Amino acid sequence: MSTYTELPMTVSALDGAPDDGNRYEVIDGELYVSTSPAIPHQFALGRLYLAIGNYLELHRAGIAFLGLGVVFDEFNGVIPDLLYVSTERLNRIRSGGRLKAAPEIVIEILSPGSSNEDRDRIIKRKLYSSRGVSEYWIADPETRTIEINRKRKEGGLEMIVLLQSGDDLTSPLLPEFRVPVGQIFE
Repeated sequence: MSTYTELPMTVSALDGAPDDGNRYEVIDGELYVSTSPAIPHQFALGRLYLAIGNYLELHRAGIAFLGLGVVFDEFNGVIPDLLYVSTERLNRIRSGGRLKAAPEIVIEILSPGSSNEDRDRIIKRKLYSSRGVSEYWIADPETRTIEINRKRKEGGLEMIVLLQSGDDLTSPLLPEFRVPVGQIFE
């Protein structure tokens, strides 16, 4: 008697995915599909990109990328909303137009729905934690908050603060970077 076993999805299998406006990611061999983001998502993303981009124009420490693929291995390939990678690190982890290892900062903007929230808060946090991301920011346009997860000395990510309107977003990875959280969601 034969047994059917579903094979894990691979990053290579996604090379032929349709360009249909959806975002296809593979985490631990499982396929995740996200639909096109809504206005609050894109607004917050644009504000964060602008703030980090303006900072990097002055400090020339690295590059911020929107929607750049990060392929950790054949069973783990994601497309963060925004990421920051230092110039020094970029030269070591760049491969074929994508990154092959963790950038310093990964930023995800939550989309409505419990499956989207679980993917960003649990599944991706676990992936980024195990792959060496130094900081993982989760911006929530609905609650107008930004959760900062930072790499612990023992490894892995730990939530260190939940920023709200009235707080300033800062990072030791971006010295002198400061933006009011309320400005991100105005």
